[in-house]
Amino acid sequence: MSKTIELNIEGMTCAACSARIEKVLNRMDGVEATVNLPLETARIAVPDDMEEQTILDKIKKVGYSATLKTTPHEQVQNRRMLYRFWIAALLSLPLLLSMVSHIPNSPIHLPFLMNPWLQFTLATPVQFIIGAPFYIGAYKSLRSGSANMDVLVALGTSAAYFYSVAEMLIHPAMPNLYFETSAVLITLVLLGKVLEDRAKQQTTGAIKSLLSLQATDAVVLEQGVERTVPMDQIQTGMQLVVKPGQKIPVDGQIVSGDAYLDESMLTGEPLPVHKTNNDTVIGGTLNTNGHLVIEATKVGQETMLANIIRVVEQAQTEKAPIQRQADRISGVFVPIVVAIALLTLVVWWWTTGSFAEAIRPAIAVLVIACPCALGLATPTSIMVGTGKGAEHGVLFKGGAQLESLQHVDAVVFDKTGTLTVGRPVVVKTFGQEEALDFAAALEKKSEHPLAHAITEERDVVFDIDRFTVDAGRGVSGVIVGRDVIVGSARMMRERNLPLPDWSAAGATFVYVAVDQEIKAGYAIRDELKPTTKQVIQELQQTKAVYLLTGDRQEVADQLAVELGIPQDHVFADVLPVEKADHVKALQATGRRVAMVGDGINDAPALATADVGIALGSGTDVALEAADVTLLGHDLQQVVTAVRLSEQTMKNIRQNLVFALGYNTIGIPIACLGLLAPWVAGAAMAFSSVSVVTNALRLKRIPLSKGGHLS
Repeated sequence: MSKTIELNIEGMTCAACSARIEKVLNRMDGVEATVNLPLETARIAVPDDMEEQTILDKIKKVGYSATLKTTPHEQVQNRRMLYRFWIAALLSLPLLLSMVSHIPNSPIHLPFLMNPWLQFTLATPVQFIIGAPFYIGAYKSLRSGSANMDVLVALGTSAAYFYSVAEMLIHPAMPNLYFETSAVLITLVLLGKVLEDRAKQQTTGAIKSLLSLQATDAVVLEQGVERTVPMDQIQTGMQLVVKPGQKIPVDGQIVSGDAYLDESMLTGEPLPVHKTNNDTVIGGTLNTNGHLVIEATKVGQETMLANIIRVVEQAQTEKAPIQRQADRISGVFVPIVVAIALLTLVVWWWTTGSFAEAIRPAIAVLVIACPCALGLATPTSIMVGTGKGAEHGVLFKGGAQLESLQHVDAVVFDKTGTLTVGRPVVVKTFGQEEALDFAAALEKKSEHPLAHAITEERDVVFDIDRFTVDAGRGVSGVIVGRDVIVGSARMMRERNLPLPDWSAAGATFVYVAVDQEIKAGYAIRDELKPTTKQVIQELQQTKAVYLLTGDRQEVADQLAVELGIPQDHVFADVLPVEKADHVKALQATGRRVAMVGDGINDAPALATADVGIALGSGTDVALEAADVTLLGHDLQQVVTAVRLSEQTMKNIRQNLVFALGYNTIGIPIACLGLLAPWVAGAAMAFSSVSVVTNALRLKRIPLSKGGHLS
């Protein structure tokens, strides 16, 4: 047996850091670790008998600090880094001006800035005080047997700084100084980190939004007295008062009152939902207009909102297969870059005979090759994509599921509760209004689902005599002295009553006979959801759509005709336990299958499919069995999930092409001496910012109804 621990990790600077921590932890028996660089978190599965401190000590030994994650992580602005940047910028500005004034025909000419001791005085605190974290990070990384971004920055800036010191002492009259190179490089790296952190904060917007839904206190009703208490004191069974404009504090059931609740943040449903006695309510939703008394049924970490936050955080922590490939590249990147830089130094020194000429391209190679952008390319896009999904009521279990959905070429739908509303409704009435009213009055005494459909359609009351139930057929009674029979076609035939020629596709008919003559009727069926036809049409543009149902073949065929699903894509009379077999059969033909069901009786099929999509529940069963959980009841969320998967993976590919292309192009240019070290530093700093900014574009992707799949 194993348990999962979650940690916040400090000290990581690039993908080499996260890869090193993963590598060390995964070597331990029974340990499986996933480290998220942008979130600075780790999710680790360990044996039950292993102490958390063992893991913390192991991470510390590698050179990083870790703490147990007791609350959902929130990225915060690193004020210390911001202060370091501004101090470095102030000290580096005169050095930058000295470099500009040294250019022939420069409009800026400040000869006093060329004084070696002045440059030494300005550069030294930048190198060893502002830049101290780079040395510490490099030392820890090398001590643990790896190399990260800190190693490259420390090597490059140290080479420029110490060469300048040597020149200043050996050739005081005409020294070749590179103090501006080391100081400006450190300043630019810090600027890149500050901008990167600010951009990364925006990628965690979904978690922040979900956390903001949590109430901080609740009003408890005890013996008619109201009192406000903190959330951690709420227990199941307590009665809570929720007034207009207040958040529902916990999951519960309405004891008294009615109101319209805004559930849009959790379910994606744009319109408030009416709730009244005995209805369930979800913690975090907003009471817009009514006075409610609810009984708490789930509190603390058991609420749906807490479950959703856990699922979103897990999705943002777990890695997609494409990310693991990028991490493997990052893991070997730094040693290769150091070797290329040394080779560049040797070749330039040998060909020019000048160490001063050779050191500039070598430093440029070290700096331009920092793999920061490569390490951020995938996780930032996954964070934004899964967060965007959560805002629309679409929960991905992890990055692997987000990646898998784009490859799906067949979508299998359960019928009842998925394509349909899940309960019978009257779709058409026939005949006399009086007879229809008689039927509604009779059906008030029945518990049959079809009876509920009729009484929902119209609400009338008559005095009824001699009420009789004919099980499985219908009901009868006497109303205002007239014999009334309400029942199925079979019941009418048994009484030798000729059936009218009425039609309604896919509907079940309930006939109403008054004084032994059929006078009216109801056409009843499990009605399609409003967006079902549109969603099927959109999916069929790029994917094969199948219908899988336990209903009779003729009902399934009629529904397939209405939706435009080919007859050979319809599987009817299927038991719940058999649904998984049909999914396997499709997979055996080479299809990559997504199964869309209600997450309860479809659990085996959801688990068998390449991607299981549980619709409209958010129950524990759905969250466990499905790869994707849709919190709302709108089928359009299926299209949203597919589109989000496709767009996120497209964004990741853009990031990887940019990050790898940047290094592939930049390193040869630096080797040829065509790239000044400070320009390389600026390009390296802004490459990471560009990758994160591109990931943030996912926030603006339209996922509204009617959007077409790519």
